[in-house]
This record gives sequence, C-alpha cells and structure tokens, in this order.
Amino acid sequence: MYKLGFIGCGNMGKAMIGGIINSGQLSATEIIVSDLNEAALKAANAELGIHTTTDSLALAKDSEIIVVAVKPNIYGIVLEQIKSVISDKTIIVTIAAGISINFVEQILGDDKKIIRTMPNTPALVGEGMTAMCPNKNISKEEQAHVLSLLSGFGKAEIVGEYLIDSVIGVSGSSPAYVFMFIEAMADAAVLAGMPRAQAYTFAAQAVYGSAKMVMETGKHPGELKDMVCSPGGTTIEAVKMFEKTGFRSAVIESIGACIEKSKAMSK
Repeated sequence: MYKLGFIGCGNMGKAMIGGIINSGQLSATEIIVSDLNEAALKAANAELGIHTTTDSLALAKDSEIIVVAVKPNIYGIVLEQIKSVISDKTIIVTIAAGISINFVEQILGDDKKIIRTMPNTPALVGEGMTAMCPNKNISKEEQAHVLSLLSGFGKAEIVGEYLIDSVIGVSGSSPAYVFMFIEAMADAAVLAGMPRAQAYTFAAQAVYGSAKMVMETGKHPGELKDMVCSPGGTTIEAVKMFEKTGFRSAVIESIGACIEKSKAMSK
C-alpha cells in the first residue's frame, strides 16, 4: 500500500512530489505515479526515484491518498475509471480549477473523502501557495496530515470552498501577472541602458525581496511602500505615474475578470 498516489505526471504533480520528498514527510518509495506517457514516467522515476505505472486503477486501489493531477476536461473520465476501487477510507485530492467538491461527490459518492486544493506554479521552486477545502467526511487529523503534505512545497491554508474563485484570482493565476510585471520592469531598465539578463535579475530580486518583507515584517503593504517614498524623491515620482495610468484599477479589474472566469468554469 502506497501512502500517496498521483494520477498525472505533469509539472505541477512533479513539483508537489519533489517538495513532499524534500521536506522529509514521505520517502520516494511511499509514492506512486500513473500516466499514459511512459517517457514522462521514466523521467519522473529517474528524477525523483518514485514508483510509476500506466495503470491508474491499480494505483487507486493501492494508495491511501490520491492526487488527481490531470487537466480539468478529463477529470470526469479519470474519476469514472477509478471509482470502483475507491473506499470510504481513501482520500481524493483535486488540484484543478473548476472542479468542485460536489462534482467529485456526484461521481464517487457523497460518502467519500474529498479535498479540493488550488496550488500554484511557484511550487516548482518550493514557494507555492495552496488553498485546501476539505469536504464533510475529512477528519481533523486527516486535514492536518494533508495540510502538512501541501506545506512541503510552500505555504498552505484551509479555506471555505466559497473562496476558491478568489484564491484562483489572487494566487492560482497570479504568478503570470507577477511575471508580466517583472518583464515590464526589466524592459524599462533595458530602455535605460541595462543589459537584459542583468535587468531580469534586478527586477526579479526586487519583487522577491519585497514579497518577503510583507511576509516577515507583518507590516501593511502601504506602510512598506511609504518607507521607500522619500519626500520629493524618485520613488514617489514613479508611484504618481502608476496612479495616473491606473495601475491599481488595472490589477483589481484584471483579477476580478479572472475570478469571474473561474466561476463560469465551475462544475
């Protein structure tokens, strides 16, 4: 019996597995992954040392916790394939946008243990942010255990499922916004004469360090911003232009659109 099984061997699944192994919570021998892509399985085995199989039904039968790490459009197909071997002790973890707990319960049964999660791609470097929504059948002990596993590749918090669309907007999708911001900052530095590679380093480190200040100081982001803005200085000049060109409203409106799209995708 494996402690953890992953159906799907994409980047997010591998990032989660790597984080869990590196955190020491599980060993590679306690984890199994299934996928129809044998080349991907071979690479995962070589990289992580985990067990692999092309038989998702066998994986589901032999795993205590199953993470369904496939694209949203085939979730229903995968769940139908494995439902005959899912017991009332098996924990099913989903990671896809639009896949509600109710959708999974309709296929597997509302007596099954289901946890909906929403990780993000910084899990690839051990700095992910994951929301976790357990259904009514998950015990407090099981919640704590799965939350600990999810914390192996970043931070994780339990939220009500009604907040999952907001999570997708502010966390699940937001690395793309941050990458755009870093790229734009680097473009400005290149325009001013800085070499491209160096510009990316300066911009990315500034974002990374600023985020760390928010997390570690506990100060309001506005207070931290004010600490940088000297009277009549360069920073407040940039802040003025951000306000003039609608930076805040662009962020709020764009994330709002992401949240509405998430709501529309929900099954």
